[in-house]
Amino acid sequence: MAAAKAPCALIVMGVSGSGKSTIAELLGRRLGWRFEDGDSFHPGSNVEKMRAGHPLTDEDRWPWLNAIADEIARVCDKGEHVIIACSALKHIYRDVLMRGRDDVRFIFLKGTQELIADRLAHRKGHFMPPGLLTSQFNTLEPPEASEHVITASIDESVEAIVDGIVRQLKLAGTTAEATKPKVLP
Repeated sequence: MAAAKAPCALIVMGVSGSGKSTIAELLGRRLGWRFEDGDSFHPGSNVEKMRAGHPLTDEDRWPWLNAIADEIARVCDKGEHVIIACSALKHIYRDVLMRGRDDVRFIFLKGTQELIADRLAHRKGHFMPPGLLTSQFNTLEPPEASEHVITASIDESVEAIVDGIVRQLKLAGTTAEATKPKVLP
């Protein structure tokens, strides 16, 4: 069986408040890859709806997911790399993002609802109100191994989470190699 291609895109996924943007941004710096926040692909109507405390419907999400998938295709087709923070809560959403590609990987940030609710209660300046967290957990379909996923528990420091992800990625020829400890004979 042939090995899967090295990823050109990583999608850091999970519910709101799981640390997607923070982890994705640091991971991007560590790997030397461009970081994009999936929230920036939302149409204004989606942002206003969430800001008002209303969960998005699938109809609201399709243009957003397709915009992210278009960016992934553009970047990958140019031979570049990108890390995108995106909730990607359902299998069907991840299918849209993948578009059948084998060079996209998911990083699932997994944590308890209690831990994430506490984080959201202390977060300032984000359009997603803490009250929508329950709807996010109700929507979440945790990814399966067949979805090219790395699962990372969020109950560690940001640096430890990123270290664990980099170890699991095993990317040769990237700046991630420089983060590996040297073994002396």
